[in-house]
Amino acid sequence: MNTTSPLPLLQWIEPLNDLARLRILRTLEANELGVGELAAVLQLPQSTVSRHLKRLLEAGWIVRRSVGTSALYRLASATLDDSARTLWSLAESAISEIPACLEDEQRVQEVISRRHVDSRRFFGDLGGEWTDLRETLFGQSLNMRPLLAFLDSDWTVADLGCGTGQMAGELANWVRRVEAVDREEAMLEAARKRLLGVDNIGFHRADACQLPFDDDYFDATILSLILHHLEDPSMALREASRITAGPIMVLDMMSHDRKDYRDTMGHLHLGFSNDDLEAIAKTSGLHVQKYVPLPPDPASSGPPVFVARLIVG
Repeated sequence: MNTTSPLPLLQWIEPLNDLARLRILRTLEANELGVGELAAVLQLPQSTVSRHLKRLLEAGWIVRRSVGTSALYRLASATLDDSARTLWSLAESAISEIPACLEDEQRVQEVISRRHVDSRRFFGDLGGEWTDLRETLFGQSLNMRPLLAFLDSDWTVADLGCGTGQMAGELANWVRRVEAVDREEAMLEAARKRLLGVDNIGFHRADACQLPFDDDYFDATILSLILHHLEDPSMALREASRITAGPIMVLDMMSHDRKDYRDTMGHLHLGFSNDDLEAIAKTSGLHVQKYVPLPPDPASSGPPVFVARLIVG
């Protein structure tokens, strides 16, 4: 007598018996959306969509991520077992040509386009609130204050993509001078206010790919959470190499799958693995001497981050 429990399989099958839930899964396979956005795509009441999302979440078909006071949902691609993947492949194939699903594809693009912002507009609007958002995404994992004591006190350091000046302010305690660079005036204004009275920091509005400094002007350069916003990160690394006589430090996100970041925060790259960074560095005449993932903060909502040391060679 076969006593094997059918429950694990039924867990996956039962939620698929409703076309609305199938449409939700099909939409969330390629997009991360909020309840209101899904309601607009499916043209269903928000209460109905919320009820279906609850059932799919309980069954493990989708995952939820909090962003501030909002929740975003996507297909739980990474945690579905083989049975679930097979079932979804069959179900998706069966509904792919249904008119309602084809209409969903068109509407989701319109919904996403309405929330799309490029990185310039995002940071220009955000200004001084970037510090809070940075804390929400990455928590305390970016607090490298103890490591700054190892910097040479005679150094002049470039902080590229300085934002609201958090890193520049820390650096200024340990080195002779910091030149803080950002392309957004709103960010620089917030940095000036934060660092009012600190006399060994200069502020420059400039593009990281075209910097107003002489060759080998700096002893070290830091690029903090900037490369993922650049269409060609190698250009920024090449320019950093030109102006820097010593090491270059890169702080950024590890490779991740948060595709919504492209639309909500203007990210052009979904993080960088060690191999990704090495390939970019190589085209800039640099070598990744060390790539170290930082311990994630359990309270953070963003992807893990890394710090890397790049040198010429």
